[in-house]
Amino acid sequence: MKRYGVVAALFVLSMITYIDRACISTAKDPVARDLGFSDAQMGLVFGAFALGYALAQIPSGWLADRYGPRLVLAAVVAGWSLLTALTGAAWNLTSMVVIRFLFGVGEAGAFPGSARAFVNWLPVSERGLANGVLFSGSRIGAALAFPLLVTMVDKWGWRMSFVLLGGIGVVWAVFWLAWFRDYPEKRIPVAPPPSGKAIGLREVFRTTAFLPAMVQYFAGNFTFFICLSWMHPYLKRQYSLTDAEAAAYAMAPLLVGAVSQWTAGFVVDRLYASRWSAWSRRLPAMAGFAMAAGGVLAVSSMETPLGAALAFTAATFGADMTISPSWSYCADVAGKSAGSVSAAMNMIGNLGAFVSANAFPWLLGLTGSARAYFTVAAILNVIAIFCWISMRSTKAPATLES
Repeated sequence: MKRYGVVAALFVLSMITYIDRACISTAKDPVARDLGFSDAQMGLVFGAFALGYALAQIPSGWLADRYGPRLVLAAVVAGWSLLTALTGAAWNLTSMVVIRFLFGVGEAGAFPGSARAFVNWLPVSERGLANGVLFSGSRIGAALAFPLLVTMVDKWGWRMSFVLLGGIGVVWAVFWLAWFRDYPEKRIPVAPPPSGKAIGLREVFRTTAFLPAMVQYFAGNFTFFICLSWMHPYLKRQYSLTDAEAAAYAMAPLLVGAVSQWTAGFVVDRLYASRWSAWSRRLPAMAGFAMAAGGVLAVSSMETPLGAALAFTAATFGADMTISPSWSYCADVAGKSAGSVSAAMNMIGNLGAFVSANAFPWLLGLTGSARAYFTVAAILNVIAIFCWISMRSTKAPATLES
């Protein structure tokens, strides 16, 4: 059926987004060496993407709701692919920060647009696994970015590598525009939320009802973003590894994160079909944040790179378990405003990524140890568990108290 083709196409899109955004971490050393950047300045480069990505979430989500995911996704993918190529033309800190900021603005429409496509094409009972498949592509793409960029930089240099990566997204955008349509021939009915009224973008900022969703997504992004920014440099420096060795260890958490996405999505849909439907979003997310808290707290106490990679893997598996429930929750409570509302959540989440990118080198310089960063991340994950207790988005059967 074509709806499975839609999920597959968005899975590929998700891979491309994270290849493009994670490659800067692998290329950190040659970029910093050629342009004379310090670690603090590289933190600005990493954070510029996250800030642009966060600030453009709501406009991108509104555009997806207003003009449809077909046109919006084709436009944003083509735009950020151009900016990926332009990264290779940066000549100083200002140019690199501006390019990466605009790159983040371009990528902002990817997942809100995907969320709106899922609302148009998929019934509620299939959205958990679909979101799991979608975001598993992001983890596979990020994992592939590490060895891919090591090979490309060795062969062509970092500047040409970014140019070549930019061409991949252009191909996808042309395919999407030609193949996809905003709605199937037989439209999917939109199920009402438990309150009977779907939340819209105005309600997100007028009430505190959506605040827990944004707080917990801030925590998840704060924890995960180190995998895209500082994990590879941390492993390399902490354990005196080569680029290739650090890349091999850095791949593992991201590949396992892809498995986590599928697992969480499957569990969400299975729970929704059972007497535990009222907890189908909450239970996987709460379990994920508990695992993330334990994993991230263990990282800095590991004496070997394998131990650190395993701790990162546990943290990533847990953090990624929370994503499918989060985006399913947004679709549940927002309906036809899913693009805008999920974008509001993603905006706050990516402010967490921006803070994470800059907090790691700042706390490391302040304390002389990475332990402070990992402790802060663990505390945020515990707070997120309590957020999910109040996040109710599906009706409970009469036999089960919600």
